[in-house]
Amino acid sequence: MSRLEVRPLTADELAVCGALLAGRHRRHRVAQPLLPPRFEDPATATAELTAAFGTPDASGAVAFRAGVPVGFLLGAPKAAATWGPNVWVEAAGQATTDPEAMRDLYGVAAARWVDEGRTAHYVLVPAPDRELAHAWFRSGFGQQHAHAVRPIPPGPLSAGPSKAASTPPGPSAAASTRQGLSASDGAGRLVVRRADRADVPVLARLDAELPRQHGLSPTFSAGPAQTFEESLADWTEDIDDPGYATFVVERDGEVIGSAFGCSVERSGSHRGLARPENAGLLAFAAVFPHARGVGAGRALGAAVVDWAAGAGFDSVVTDWRVTNLLSSRAWPALGFTETFLRLHRLVGY
Repeated sequence: MSRLEVRPLTADELAVCGALLAGRHRRHRVAQPLLPPRFEDPATATAELTAAFGTPDASGAVAFRAGVPVGFLLGAPKAAATWGPNVWVEAAGQATTDPEAMRDLYGVAAARWVDEGRTAHYVLVPAPDRELAHAWFRSGFGQQHAHAVRPIPPGPLSAGPSKAASTPPGPSAAASTRQGLSASDGAGRLVVRRADRADVPVLARLDAELPRQHGLSPTFSAGPAQTFEESLADWTEDIDDPGYATFVVERDGEVIGSAFGCSVERSGSHRGLARPENAGLLAFAAVFPHARGVGAGRALGAAVVDWAAGAGFDSVVTDWRVTNLLSSRAWPALGFTETFLRLHRLVGY
């Protein structure tokens, strides 16, 4: 086999790398056909890659064998301090015809990243490409997060019909919030309904539950949480926002959890090659600790999926920390399958 030549990525190679990206996406869509088909076109893939290359401080590497391009890698930092001194390889940031070559590409690209002080590395890998993921694992990475999608089901996931669950988001939905889905959980009666302004204080309390859960073992996330006052102010302003559909679940009359859905167009995480067309987003779900284990989270997720069906979406996407034992079991059980794996490495430890 010819020797692999790896060098820093320049604008001159973007067209050939775009063709590699289009080929990767074409293979990806065989396993995940809900992903956007337009990036199978090399020109569209090249445009996406060119935009990523134009991100401030973007850099990477490209590999050739006998003059033929076999792979590329491109990363750029995010400004948010939450991610540490970081660099991200997003959904359009890599492709290769030889997974082992990705280790060489990372070796060249990461030298510059670490020289620049960027020691927290994040990579989105197509979930079906196990050989590529294994190459990243052997480069010191582990899985941190999962992105996933599910088609709209042929019938409701919830335990019975509900006008409230299928009403598209909008101010008129408030009138139907007290109509909901009900089911027995063996420890009390669960009712899922649309949230209204009277729920704002409990919604603000539930905002803190997801980051609190992520701070516990085995996730140990250091992500900051809003204060109760900040969440209360946000919900007071946003509860009637027509772009969101917010649900609460009650057990014997007590609100024990909440979730909301919206268009995936509002997502900052599901973008480009990772954003299905005409998709809804299960954006948030949380249940108070004392009420977990009775099916409340699953009922909330089902309500968001049913809302998305009624709102005319073709699919629903979501994402979760894989070390969160609750969400990493609940969402696959609702039919979500992984599209991308977010891998992470912290250099120097």
